[in-house]
Amino acid sequence: MKTILTALLMGFFFLVACNNSQSNRQADADSAQMEKPSEEMATESESSEEEARSKRPSPPRTASGAIGDVSVEIAYSSPSMKGRKIWGGLVPYGEVWRTGANEATTITLSKTALVEGKKIAAGKYALFTIPGEDKWTVIFNSVAEQWGSYEYDKAKDALRVEVTPQPLNDHVEALEFVVEDGKVILRWEKRAVPISIAPVPAG
Repeated sequence: MKTILTALLMGFFFLVACNNSQSNRQADADSAQMEKPSEEMATESESSEEEARSKRPSPPRTASGAIGDVSVEIAYSSPSMKGRKIWGGLVPYGEVWRTGANEATTITLSKTALVEGKKIAAGKYALFTIPGEDKWTVIFNSVAEQWGSYEYDKAKDALRVEVTPQPLNDHVEALEFVVEDGKVILRWEKRAVPISIAPVPAG
């Protein structure tokens, strides 16, 4: 009788142990299933955000190039003319402008460089401008991530220089930046705005 009772108890404990093991495996599986959708949702969210940005009326663009040993990248949103007067119209003279649309345009320099002969440290900057009929003020602001120029703070300027706009023979419908011939050049409507950039001389 004692032997039978012992056998029954051992069988009972064995069944309990098996059940616990199955429960643990199921819990692990459930946990894995919960984690997987979370990762997928994050990826989908990022993809949706990028897709939404690409469908904006002023879509995101980048321009990049090397000037000597300085790598330059400009990230901006590109508005179109759509029959509008740009300079002195959509973009007023004498006011701080985000130099694009949506977020403030940014410029990234891989090394310390000279902008119109003035030294500026490597880094990422918001690129603001103050357009004028004959002269433009170009501003490198240390707060790179800004929406428009609404929170622009002159006290955060890292550098200000003046440049001279140039006329273009043909209309440029959508704002664009290019890096060429030692310059970052903004082109829109029938105007080009060149910004000279050069490496710091050795020694």
